[in-house]
Amino acid sequence: MTQPTSHSKRSQQINLTRMRKSFSVKPLALGVAAIFLAACGEEKQDATIYTNADECSTANPGMEEQCQTAFANAVAEAERTGPKYDSVNACESDFGTNQCHYVRSDSGSFFMPFMAGYMLSNLMSPRGYYSQPMFTSYSPYSPYRYRWVGTDGYDFGDNRQRNVRVNQDAFKPKPTVSKTMSRGGFGSSVRAKSSWGKSTSKSGWGS
Repeated sequence: MTQPTSHSKRSQQINLTRMRKSFSVKPLALGVAAIFLAACGEEKQDATIYTNADECSTANPGMEEQCQTAFANAVAEAERTGPKYDSVNACESDFGTNQCHYVRSDSGSFFMPFMAGYMLSNLMSPRGYYSQPMFTSYSPYSPYRYRWVGTDGYDFGDNRQRNVRVNQDAFKPKPTVSKTMSRGGFGSSVRAKSSWGKSTSKSGWGS
């Protein structure tokens, strides 16, 4: 009779029940997996980008007051949270010729890009609507030329696109920006996924 090999003897000695227990999925692992899947499947909402309040009113008959209010809120947010520069040349190097203006406020004076539009959530939502300012660059040196970009540096896509799907975080309040930049830094900062309010470089911006 053929004797079993040493390999088969070792296989027979393996405790399969113990192996199954050791490889079972623990409750903690299940919880982490559930959180990860929930984050990946974060609920998104439809939003529209308008260049001005009149464009919004035309697209939403009977909502003229809401469009005007949302536009005014976006303008205020742009001044509070948008990129600020020491000179018009520094601003235009990032956003293009004649795309910047001088602002004098209670916190000081600076140059900043014109608000190119504002992103608006569903005006008919029972939870209320939200708006955020949008910028775009016309500089031939910017990698974000002709893109919709938020005040936190997030790229929302081609500026010919008006309908977007965004995470709810897109409408959360952004940090106030008080520093001014002495030279351009828009493109590199966005590529580094930093934000206007969190930059720590000497040429950056933030509170």
